[in-house]
Amino acid sequence: MLQALLVLLVFQWLGQVLVTALGIPFPGALAGTLLLLIALLYKRTLPMWLEQSGHFLLQNMMLLFIPTIAGVMLHFDRLSREWLPFVLSCVVGAALTLVATALTFKWMMGRERARHGSAVEDEA
Repeated sequence: MLQALLVLLVFQWLGQVLVTALGIPFPGALAGTLLLLIALLYKRTLPMWLEQSGHFLLQNMMLLFIPTIAGVMLHFDRLSREWLPFVLSCVVGAALTLVATALTFKWMMGRERARHGSAVEDEA
């Protein structure tokens, strides 16, 4: 568990260093997550210790949002004044996420069908 958390923190730090060095307006934590994804795709296997820790973090993800929610409540007066852009950005963001997920799923299913279709043709 500690090894996996250390790996996650190192990748987050690397992402922050990369973003700062390049001077781009991009969250360092997200850049670190993308670096971790690239490393895992390159390796093509997920170490058991990282899988177990990731599963634990996903199970307890709600606890990780508590500080963020508390931070938002510190700005409640601003949210009450500017609620419409906040709500619109949430709705539009959710809709775009839904559309992107549906299109990705459709694309992946097409690839899967093509792969199995070519496998069936090879057997014939």
